[in-house]
Amino acid sequence: MTGNVSLERYLIETRIPLRLSCISDSGWPLVLSLWYLFKDGSLYCATPKKAKVVKYLMSEPRCAFEVASDQPPYCGVRGRALATIDQEHGVEILERLLIRYLGNTDNSLAQQLLGRSQPEVAVQLTPLSFHTWNFSDRMATSIAEGIQKSCPD
Repeated sequence: MTGNVSLERYLIETRIPLRLSCISDSGWPLVLSLWYLFKDGSLYCATPKKAKVVKYLMSEPRCAFEVASDQPPYCGVRGRALATIDQEHGVEILERLLIRYLGNTDNSLAQQLLGRSQPEVAVQLTPLSFHTWNFSDRMATSIAEGIQKSCPD
């Protein structure tokens, strides 16, 4: 019913936002969703330079992430990472994210994001650990026929 793929292939092929957890100024965890791409062992996101998450990650670069669908069979990847803010490559990463998630940059959402007055920064997440899970086997009898999904090993 489902196929297992390598962790790297899962992160490359899965086109859902990652959930990023960081520590806010109040000391409480904050979870937000960002588009990502996986390249050379790191996860890359883009966000406006003045976004609060940039400030939080600059203050405390230790963070956690998850890439997992809300649809069965439930599986995914989570881990801990160190975040680095790259002030120079934000627009480049944003363009790559737009192509990855929207197919191109020739649409109104892409033009709106690229045309913002605030400069973009890239957020590089360098994973310290990965954990995968896959509930396909235990859910096999509960999942509707025909659902196919690749899950990480």
